[in-house]
Amino acid sequence: MSISKQINLVLTTTLLLIFSFSSFGQKLEPKERITEPDHIISSEIIGRDYQLYISFPKNYSNKDTISYPVLYVLDGLQAFSLLKGTQFLLGLEDEIEEVIIVGIGSETDIPSWLHNRSYDLTTSLDTTAHGWMEAAWDLPKGSIKTGGASEFLECIKTEIIPFVDKNYKTNTDRGITGHSFGGLFTTYCFINSDGYFTRFGISSPSLWWDSEKLLNKAGSQFIENKTWDLPRTKVFISVGEKEGKSMVPTMVKFSSYLESKNYDNIDLKWKIFYEESHLSVWPSNISRTLTTLYGKK
Repeated sequence: MSISKQINLVLTTTLLLIFSFSSFGQKLEPKERITEPDHIISSEIIGRDYQLYISFPKNYSNKDTISYPVLYVLDGLQAFSLLKGTQFLLGLEDEIEEVIIVGIGSETDIPSWLHNRSYDLTTSLDTTAHGWMEAAWDLPKGSIKTGGASEFLECIKTEIIPFVDKNYKTNTDRGITGHSFGGLFTTYCFINSDGYFTRFGISSPSLWWDSEKLLNKAGSQFIENKTWDLPRTKVFISVGEKEGKSMVPTMVKFSSYLESKNYDNIDLKWKIFYEESHLSVWPSNISRTLTTLYGKK
């Protein structure tokens, strides 16, 4: 091989190596994916906007007169993608009833989400908790407010649900589900139930809140009331095994209180998800909530 050919071969090989290393070094930027709400509701009761994220059963159509039950989901933005995907998969083999799922969100960013849910989903004012919540979540001092559950429930009943009923093919079969503070709020909806909701998914409920005030109220209520004048109601309560001493015992205590009453019109199921933490249990709970509350027999 001539010297000139050797030089050309070296140059070509060098250029190829440079190009290869350059190609391997260039990485694609991840695309920003934003879950857009279907609707934004301005609440006059609470004075802030709520975002609605809606997932429909596979056969939903405006060309027929079929109406559907609705499951309302708290922390809607965070839970909606999981719920929508799970609903789709379970629907492939008709494991669950056809149900409209409505996620209710109230945030523009993480701080506003933490602030808003702390008020909406807590069932009593507990000023002793404000300081450690602000410190734990790096929020401004004095920004946390609690105890807004009654107002938020009124907002759901008189502002959000009427909007959904007006615009979509719904019926009066309503369910509600939430995790953590959302589980606390769902418990509040259940023990104050008048039949407006008949399916309750209570996930990792924060029943330790305010020195177990809601838990104690529930215990007294179950003891005093031998019967409960409700339509047929389904309840699924769960917690992760690794959630600690404040979460697991209070959930078990509440479930045991309710189970011991053996109300004829309440179909109760409860479960401890082993090897799951407070956050890892959420996806597991979502699937089980759907199959327990809406599973086909």
